[in-house]
Amino acid sequence: MTNHDSTKPGHLAELEKQYQDLLNNNFLQWNNRRTFSRCLGVGGQGVVYLSAREGADGFNIPVALKLFSPKRYDNARAYQTEMGRLSQVAARVARVQENHLVAVQNFVRRKQIYIMEMEWVDGYDLRSLLTPATFKQIREQVTLRRWKNINNNVFTKGVQQPRLKPGIAVAILRECLAALAALHRNDIIHCDMKPANIMLKRSGNAKIIDIGSAIDLNNLPSNQPCTPTYAAPEVLSGERATPQSDLASLGYILIEVITGFQPFANLKYAQLIKAKQNILQQLPQWFPDEEFALSEPLMKLIHRLVHPNPAERFASAEAADLGEDGAAEFHRLLVKSDLPSDYENELRLWIEEVETDYFDEGQFTADPDTTVFTTRAWQDQDLDELSAES
Repeated sequence: MTNHDSTKPGHLAELEKQYQDLLNNNFLQWNNRRTFSRCLGVGGQGVVYLSAREGADGFNIPVALKLFSPKRYDNARAYQTEMGRLSQVAARVARVQENHLVAVQNFVRRKQIYIMEMEWVDGYDLRSLLTPATFKQIREQVTLRRWKNINNNVFTKGVQQPRLKPGIAVAILRECLAALAALHRNDIIHCDMKPANIMLKRSGNAKIIDIGSAIDLNNLPSNQPCTPTYAAPEVLSGERATPQSDLASLGYILIEVITGFQPFANLKYAQLIKAKQNILQQLPQWFPDEEFALSEPLMKLIHRLVHPNPAERFASAEAADLGEDGAAEFHRLLVKSDLPSDYENELRLWIEEVETDYFDEGQFTADPDTTVFTTRAWQDQDLDELSAES
């Protein structure tokens, strides 16, 4: 039994007793409130809110809460079964400590509704950044000299929307590959790679978000969610997603952000499958003339990401980054050509120049692929998904 010093002030002796009681109990009853600050996204899976984790004496950090709706399920049991599976996926992802992957912090049930809590990411998603409105806003804000530098090194006009310069685009790709590699090593497939699910932080780094469609290869769901525009052809045809399916989706994103052209927009399901199966024949005509000198190594990289046959794609995300014809090899060629290579700093400066007010509360940008809306400083978008029957 613990002896207390009777010479100490009463309140201090009581505090010491409470401290010792906590240690002796070996558990804590930990309850705290989450207030919904504002809605960050609405889609097929439910709603995402900006909230905060509150602690003692004014401690407060922002978090994102994703509330999963039961509306899309046939009955309560189907909802609970799928949430049970997703809870296990979330637990696996939460253990993956990778700087370029959104951190899952909790998965709870309140009044029979399931909620995922995630880190808050201060930045903008690629879909929101690569819009004519953002392009116009930055042009009006910066000096002519700075605008010329941005156009030469970061982003410029594209076919349908602003496009990233190849060095910057591949720098973002490499950080996404690091996140996917970490997931794949744990038998987790993201299953919903798209521009809206890639955040650029104010630090200049990229982070993959939204694991609401992720699957565990050891515990497969009956249905496989996807966003058809960015899904690999084998997934659209009803086959199971694999690591190579995530690589194909990342390849489609790379094509889009480098060219400013969305090759699969507004296509029907059968047309999507055919277009992706014939993609290698279409690639040469999609790239801007001024980048022609870089086309051959860039084409090799893209070919091995988006090849219609999964067996012909890179063997892994690590190979897509560091292997033959991979992203790192392309970057080495840029350095040998004396092209700018301080990508992180360029991205950080560019993100700083995005006008905060443009993305403030109430100013939303629609994702053309889904019914979800995106805004500033959030992380796990809930995007309207279609399910490909397995």
